Amino acid sequence: MKEKFFTPEQWGLVGSPPVDTRWTCLVLDLPSILSLYLGRCYSHLKGIKLCSSLLVKNLFTSDLLFHPGVTFSEAREGDLACHGLAPMPREMAFPVPKGQKWHDLYDYIRFPSKGSKLPYDSIQKSCPGGQVLEEPGHQLPQLTKAVRDRLSLVQQITSPKAGLLPDPILKLKMIIGFGGSSTKWALWTADNDTVVYPCHAVIVTLQIQTGKQRFFMGHTEKVSALAFSSSSSLLASAQAGPLSVGRLWDFPTGTCLSVFRTHVCSLLSLSFSYSGSILCGVGKDGHGKTVVVVWNVAQVTRGGEVVVLAKTHTDVDIQALKIAFFDDTRMGSGGRDNVRRWRVRSGALRSCPVPLGHYHCLELTDLAFEEGHTAQREPEDRTLFVCSKSGHILEVDYKRVCVRSVRRLLPSQPQEKAGSSPGPGIAINSISISSTFCATGSEDGYLRLWPLDFSAVVLEAEHQAPVSCVCISPDSHRVLCTTAAGNLGYLDIQAQHYHTLMRSHGDSILAFSLDGLWKQMATLSQDGTIRVWNLVSMQQLYDFRAAEEAPCAVAFHPSQQVLACGFDSGMVRTFSLAASHLLLEHQQHRAPVAGLTFSPDGNFMFSSCLQGTLALYSCKAQESHVLRVLGNVVARDAEGGPDALVVSGDSHLLAFVGPSKYVVTVMEACSLDELLRVDISILELNSMALDSAGRVCFAPVLRGELLVSTSSNRILVLDVKTGRLIREVSPVHKLSCSSLMLSRDGRFLPTAGDKVIKVWDYQMRFPVNFQVYIGHSEPVRQVGFTPDQQQVLSVGDAIFLWDFLALPEEEPTSARPCSSESSLLLGVSDLVSSSVFSTSDQEEEADLAGSRGLVANGDKDASVLVMEPVRNEELVGVRPRGRQESSRSPGGSANEPRKETRSPLSQFSIRPDSYWHFTPRFKASVLPQSFSSPPAGRELLKLKAVIGYNGNGRGNMVWNPDTGFFAYTCGCLIVVVDLHSGSQSHWLGHTEEISTLAVSHDAQILVSASGKRDGESHCQICIWSIQDGVCSANLCHHKTQVQAMAFSRDDRFLATLGDYSDQTIALWSTYTYELLASTCLLWPVHNVAFSPLAHRELACVGKGSVMFWLLEQQGADVNLKVHQVPAPGILGAVEMTSLCYGAEGLLYSGTNSGQICVWDTETNTCFMTWEADEGEIGVLLGGHDRLLSGSNTRRLRLWAVGTMQELRLEGPRASSVLLEDELTLDGTIVSAAFDDSLELGIVGTTAGTLWYINWAESTSIRLISGHKDKVTEVSFSPCESHCATCGEDGSVRVWALGTVELVVQFQVLNQSCQCLAWKPLIPWGAEKQHVVAGYSDGTIRVFSISRTEMELKMQPHALALTAITYSTDGEMILSGGKDGLVAVSSSRTGITLRVLHDHKGSPITVLQCTRKQQQDFGVAGGDLWLACSSDRRVSVWAADWLKDTCELLDWLSFPAPAGPEDLSSLPPSLAAFCPWDPSTLVYVGFGVQKEALFYSLHQKQVVEKISLPFFATSLSLSPAAPFMALGFGAQVEKTSLIMALVGEEFPEEVSVPPRAEEITIPADVTPEKVPTHIVDYSESEQTEVELQEEIAKGCDPEEMVLELEPLGG
Repeated sequence: MKEKFFTPEQWGLVGSPPVDTRWTCLVLDLPSILSLYLGRCYSHLKGIKLCSSLLVKNLFTSDLLFHPGVTFSEAREGDLACHGLAPMPREMAFPVPKGQKWHDLYDYIRFPSKGSKLPYDSIQKSCPGGQVLEEPGHQLPQLTKAVRDRLSLVQQITSPKAGLLPDPILKLKMIIGFGGSSTKWALWTADNDTVVYPCHAVIVTLQIQTGKQRFFMGHTEKVSALAFSSSSSLLASAQAGPLSVGRLWDFPTGTCLSVFRTHVCSLLSLSFSYSGSILCGVGKDGHGKTVVVVWNVAQVTRGGEVVVLAKTHTDVDIQALKIAFFDDTRMGSGGRDNVRRWRVRSGALRSCPVPLGHYHCLELTDLAFEEGHTAQREPEDRTLFVCSKSGHILEVDYKRVCVRSVRRLLPSQPQEKAGSSPGPGIAINSISISSTFCATGSEDGYLRLWPLDFSAVVLEAEHQAPVSCVCISPDSHRVLCTTAAGNLGYLDIQAQHYHTLMRSHGDSILAFSLDGLWKQMATLSQDGTIRVWNLVSMQQLYDFRAAEEAPCAVAFHPSQQVLACGFDSGMVRTFSLAASHLLLEHQQHRAPVAGLTFSPDGNFMFSSCLQGTLALYSCKAQESHVLRVLGNVVARDAEGGPDALVVSGDSHLLAFVGPSKYVVTVMEACSLDELLRVDISILELNSMALDSAGRVCFAPVLRGELLVSTSSNRILVLDVKTGRLIREVSPVHKLSCSSLMLSRDGRFLPTAGDKVIKVWDYQMRFPVNFQVYIGHSEPVRQVGFTPDQQQVLSVGDAIFLWDFLALPEEEPTSARPCSSESSLLLGVSDLVSSSVFSTSDQEEEADLAGSRGLVANGDKDASVLVMEPVRNEELVGVRPRGRQESSRSPGGSANEPRKETRSPLSQFSIRPDSYWHFTPRFKASVLPQSFSSPPAGRELLKLKAVIGYNGNGRGNMVWNPDTGFFAYTCGCLIVVVDLHSGSQSHWLGHTEEISTLAVSHDAQILVSASGKRDGESHCQICIWSIQDGVCSANLCHHKTQVQAMAFSRDDRFLATLGDYSDQTIALWSTYTYELLASTCLLWPVHNVAFSPLAHRELACVGKGSVMFWLLEQQGADVNLKVHQVPAPGILGAVEMTSLCYGAEGLLYSGTNSGQICVWDTETNTCFMTWEADEGEIGVLLGGHDRLLSGSNTRRLRLWAVGTMQELRLEGPRASSVLLEDELTLDGTIVSAAFDDSLELGIVGTTAGTLWYINWAESTSIRLISGHKDKVTEVSFSPCESHCATCGEDGSVRVWALGTVELVVQFQVLNQSCQCLAWKPLIPWGAEKQHVVAGYSDGTIRVFSISRTEMELKMQPHALALTAITYSTDGEMILSGGKDGLVAVSSSRTGITLRVLHDHKGSPITVLQCTRKQQQDFGVAGGDLWLACSSDRRVSVWAADWLKDTCELLDWLSFPAPAGPEDLSSLPPSLAAFCPWDPSTLVYVGFGVQKEALFYSLHQKQVVEKISLPFFATSLSLSPAAPFMALGFGAQVEKTSLIMALVGEEFPEEVSVPPRAEEITIPADVTPEKVPTHIVDYSESEQTEVELQEEIAKGCDPEEMVLELEPLGG
């Protein structure tokens, strides 16, 4: 081959090339090259692409190595053939004049050269005599400069270089998004379990059961069409754009088989034949004409090419084209004004139109062939269904080429004017046909299922955007649906439930912000929405929109569940995600907000706008306020975005581009005082254009560096104090860098530019310091690490989640001084020790004296530290039951309060990567300041049973197999259950949610812990005597929550562990409950356990290490010495989350990545690990030769570990651990208790269930179950034998009141059940028990209790239901919604008969129906019902359902002082009919006074008032006696409540007597028409004889006596 070189003067001239050009023989060793760079084997060379201007004489392949300059005679004489060498063949032989040498005239390049020592550009020369000589590095004088330059370039490109490791460093894990705005296609695979759809330029496969994604990458523009072969073995795709190409994929393996030209500019549709050998497509050419192309793809799977069978241009519009399944050569198409039949014959593609008659002007959108086959019909005798924008569906006879019938789908709403035209039909965008039904997707957002005769809608699902595509699964059980808004989901026909698979923004994503504490992500898009996603499940949680405003910036508060958003109006708003409401608005800007961020410590917020204004806000208090506003400090012409304002990691510095785009400014964050200005434009001396700054980023604080990206595609690294240029990286991207973020350890720098992501080695230590990743079809707007540094996020056209595969930097193992960054404990020195624990007297004296000397640690793998006893000042210790004063004694007794030394770092409150840390539920109510418990024995209400277990707790269930003691927590209660009788007793002592429990080994003491009350500084630890259930002492020490507790083997000591915010470990004496020792830890510790062999040894697990502790007691002082051992390096960066002691000398620990480590406690070393689970192991229990593990994958596993003692001596070997058994429960494992053999036990899960486990029988039985989330309503059956409850977890549960056992449960996924009602008992239907429930999606479901199934489902409301009830005869269902509408529906048919708008705009809180006489109140009808709404309005109605009449009888509006606009923050408005007088109703709610009002419907006025201590939140009236029960947001005294029911007002606390006087209720006001006597009994004033006399009076048949049961004896 010869290179062509021409000077400008020689362009266009004809003649011989210049004399300095030479022919070159290039020899490539293809097997060697491919094995080095591709790692694959190939058999054939299909082609070579020449990327330069060359003259090529010939090209061929051979297994022999040819050498120029060697003649055939010389080859025979030298016997070169036996060495695999041969002379140059005649076709490639170059002429050599006589007397000259070949190498003097031509160049010879061999790559790679022979021998490892030869450079790649070796020039090889033949010598006379037939010997082939190689001269590495020798350059002949005749070698031209052009060839020398080319050789140098080849060597530079092909030389193996060290680079960034690992390679690849990123792996695509998940894509959130669906290209609904750019494409409509989504397909089912043949197995019905996987969905395939394009997300812009990436094709995604999603397994619908597991949510796992797989990716097909290769397209460079948005994918415009997809098609599957019938067996799903071949996938065809095409991309949009002027250079449209198609790809054929082998779907099972994900490899691209072929890339072919589509011959069109934009392909709209693809269709496979049934055999999979023919592919057709339709699109537009460069002139806008329609092009139809047919390809033969039969040889692609065998390595062949895609061959064009036929191609034609047409003037008709085609929107859909499909190949008939019965003939590979026949097709059908539809478009504007036409339906055509196509056929391929003899290489030509021809069509004929179908006469449409009157329907020739229809805009046809999609088509589908009739499915199925019968022997009586010819294969061609098929119906082609074609849909249109006007709602018409044409049934075309494909064989006869005519329209068989036409149907039009019209909206269900009737036309207002009689005789008018039918009006517009339902615009249908897509149609899909199965053998039994048809699915359509329409512009009104509905997916509808029809029979094939289109007689009626069988099933439908509504969307908020037009449905763009529908696809029925091969088994006809599901229908896939896509919308123009970018949502993807499917309808399960059998379950009649719609599942959303993917949500996405409707336009490009501009920025994101991450919240590491709650693991959430907020994204901002050009579609005007802000969406909040769960970082773990990647499901959408919230969607924010602002009317007539576009969001511009978004930022999460680092420690609160608060989201800040900036808008184009200049407004900055903060939202509480916990309460889902707006907190504050700040109007400090008059232009769109360009930058918004919080300081890492959460104390400050910063915002900037396009007019250059910078604002500083204080966020220390609950409500943020403005501290300072500066004008013209931020560059006006700089780009806004996520990196416009950045704060250093220590929250001290703020950096931004300004006041011009050429300057970067650094300010003090807390005051906005300017510290540094750097002019970027003067740092580029070789450029004639001024360089401007783009993005800024702080390096880790210790580096003291600031990174700035510039318009000249550079990254400048500046000294943050002096502004000195340290180094620069250039070029970074082809276009400007749009985002950059440095990893927390300062080792890796991801950058975004154009459509690619690059990950750089920050130190630039390699010849190639970056890796490039593609996948986005639009410019990448932002890239960044997740808070745990395990993943990388990038946003642009969609949200890409990448696994970051680089291992964390290993800690140096050399000895180093104890520092705040490397030591475990603060204020404690490293000590030299030849053994595991230090026992030197000098060391103890030095520690007690407060020495801070630093001594090198002799153990390189662990640090040895001593914990000093706590000393005076701070109140920690015992608070006896019933006493409020301190336990300090004058003489400085053993109970003297002590103090621990805390460091500011101990308040580090970022939640670690472990589910085991307890997070209390949101508490909506608080205790009143005037609260006091009633005296013992004088309670008037008795707690009978508690239904449910708190799955939010951690280790909050205990069971002692020897004594049978069984207890668990539910909220702030401890429930003690007798497992033989099922009876419960309840221990009350906590006012906050209990986090954990611990029971002593002798089962005599129970310890419970809960959070601190409002106004208190410490959380509460209660000590209970198990025999009498009395709290004997309260311990106060930890600041926030108690994470775990453990008793020593002899029950002498109690260890308590604070959570990740407290970070303290405390040791208590169980004899006096004196605090013996306490210390603050640098990192959160997750669990603690005492050794079963020695009461002085215990262990803790935490961040990547195990801590072995030793107790040393000298008199009254206790020292804790700790030996910290890191986790094995093979595990990487892990959290040690659980532990337990096993057989003699063994300790097991679990990690958050699923491994179990086995430790030798004699040497404190780990000698074995194994993969025990896919998730975090939170529970470990050890037996003699067994081990139990529980994880957040819901698995409970039993391991045989009997060989561990041998392995400790011999080392691990294969099959060392055996998995004996495994169970999958209903939630994450949070508590477990088993017998010594691990055969029987009880396990608690986050689903609120306690399971009885029997490994011998492989059984799991529910012991306790309850709602997982908040219980929203309870309703009793008419016979009061059962009750039904509903909750936010979407379940309706029916309980037997006698045994408090679950009878039946109805679960609705992805919805919350807001209200329910039990159907009244009808004499002719007593055996039929029904419950009706209302849900958050506006649906109503009727459940049959006896048949345990859903009988009816309807949706009369668009918004969530808030109240529901039956009519008195059970024939009607009255439902109220969040929008204030009241619907009346038939309980038999589900048809909505009437909708009342009287309360519109305010949520309905109560609906109640009662009987009345036929002509009461002057109106007909036997039903009287009321509706109450949040705006304090009550409407009363009289109804005759048989005559379909419903008349408003009265309208009540109750006054109230001015309150907030958000009515949800106010106490609810509640009303109810008095059962003893249906003409009177009771009302409670927010008003001028705290009172209950009795309103007479006859007198039309309030007739009674009862004063209340607080605004009521719930109301119930007794049907048997004039009793009223009220619930409050705060707790009140129950004796006062009972007295208020008859005294019409609540007495003062000081005036509450030990017992109430006897009360007589006249007979005329009771339903039974008999007098009722209320008798209160007090044990302190009356005897047992008096009690029996009062009970005997209750036996008198002429009167009814209500006895109040005495408690406490």
